[in-house]
Amino acid sequence: MTDHYSLGLTETDRVDNAIGGGLPEGSVVLIEGEDGAGKSALSQRFSYGMAEEGTYVTYVSTELESWEFVQQMHSLSYDVVEHLLGEQMLFLHANVDTHSRGKKRQLLARLADAETLWRADVVYVDTLSALLRNDPNFEAADPADTDHVLQRLVTFLRQVTLQDKTVVLTVDPTSVDDDALRPLRNVADVYFDIETSAVGQEIRRQIRVRRFQNMKSPVDDSIGFNVQQGRGVSIVSRTVA
Repeated sequence: MTDHYSLGLTETDRVDNAIGGGLPEGSVVLIEGEDGAGKSALSQRFSYGMAEEGTYVTYVSTELESWEFVQQMHSLSYDVVEHLLGEQMLFLHANVDTHSRGKKRQLLARLADAETLWRADVVYVDTLSALLRNDPNFEAADPADTDHVLQRLVTFLRQVTLQDKTVVLTVDPTSVDDDALRPLRNVADVYFDIETSAVGQEIRRQIRVRRFQNMKSPVDDSIGFNVQQGRGVSIVSRTVA
């Protein structure tokens, strides 16, 4: 029977219950959504709840630096300072805004070689698509080259999950070719696709559960949620498709 990493905060929100009691150990989790869809907020909620439960977490962000991450989490009522100081959570900023040549530009290789970040139980990479866009091997004109890059990445992810570690990846499908995302979608044990719609001035967010292997308890096909300052992520509806 597969064990699970609880998302915690069961007395605060219904996120852990909506996601079926946690993410399976030894799984690749793909969270897909366009810019502003809420994939970072969802990842931040997951990571904070896991740290509260005693799970060791690494969070890699291509957008936020450490002080920005702390402020962002605080604005969502996810106060991570103690977790960071107590080494329950490791935060790393991945600087992709560089045009340096040589090894500094090999972003995916550097990610894989950073042994410290892979010591955690669960590793979040937010966003993987930004690393892909700025890696020179992936930027190669030959589609075969990009396919080799992704296959190496998939192989590496499977090696990580064989150690019962879980890897959570966020991607923006508008920034990477659909063909490039196919290997990641295929390898994902859990695949969430965030859809948004505007109703008046309100943005409604839905997690479409495209795949969820080894779930602990039943998970609906569609999970509505919102993100509010001071409250974080809240489940607003659970509708069976």
